[in-house]
Amino acid sequence: MHITPLVPYARLPRARSGARQEILHSTVDAFGRAHWLLAGRRRNGGPYDATVVTVDDGRFEETRLSAVTAQYPALDALPDGGFVVADCRRPRGDDDHVQVFDALGRTSWTFTVGDAIQHLLADESGDLWVGYFDEGVFGDPLSYAGVRRWSATGEPKWELPASTPGGRMADCYALNAHQGEAWVCYMEGFPLVRIRRDGTVRVWASPVRGTAATVVHDGRVAYFASYDHRDGLVLCTLSETAAVPYLLSTLVHSDGSPIGRQRRLARGSRLYVQAEPYTAWEMWDLAAAA
Repeated sequence: MHITPLVPYARLPRARSGARQEILHSTVDAFGRAHWLLAGRRRNGGPYDATVVTVDDGRFEETRLSAVTAQYPALDALPDGGFVVADCRRPRGDDDHVQVFDALGRTSWTFTVGDAIQHLLADESGDLWVGYFDEGVFGDPLSYAGVRRWSATGEPKWELPASTPGGRMADCYALNAHQGEAWVCYMEGFPLVRIRRDGTVRVWASPVRGTAATVVHDGRVAYFASYDHRDGLVLCTLSETAAVPYLLSTLVHSDGSPIGRQRRLARGSRLYVQAEPYTAWEMWDLAAAA
């Protein structure tokens, strides 16, 4: 079996990882900066103050966010220096569950994007790509399409049409947003779908089921963590109609150890992996792979 090691990418500073604060979420933004959302003890259901720790090329800075409402938060950074925090569950129907904070940590917008957020990715322009899991797709009109693009002020800009050749989405398993386009892989059938900024959609048949992340580069795609290969990378070339496998590899930590339980994030050709206790990101780049 071929082995592919990750490489270290970004680490939460020791002074912050040792503090008595919970890591609520972590991400790598469209510009390659790593972020951690930290908070102390939270009151049941009430707003709380939080801190975003940003690590960029070894340097770090902190942004204090006031009156965060998300109980199951997803975080991303915006190009203007602000942040978006969404509650992955919309707890009381029509309540706004997405907050946009300015660079000083003050709330500037609130809105709703639908229940059951599986993925939240801000692109280089500040648009928000949101993928939903099945409870939203089958339970909330805003989540019905399975994947949507919103402005950073909550205006709907695009949704996956029901007439997509890949079929209707039941659950958005993988979402990759980078440089004006997005790639998704979803149940049923797990087609690979490319979405251009103008809304143009193209579909390829996939050789894997249940992938957790897809990365793309120059006519190639890599699937990570499918039903059949838990820590496996399936590298493929894209023909006219299908992703054709040419290499199966097992992804491991930079020290060679098994990955185990982890979070995954796809940005263009880069796959970011964060294992417990979620204080560090490692990376693998399809663009650098043979």
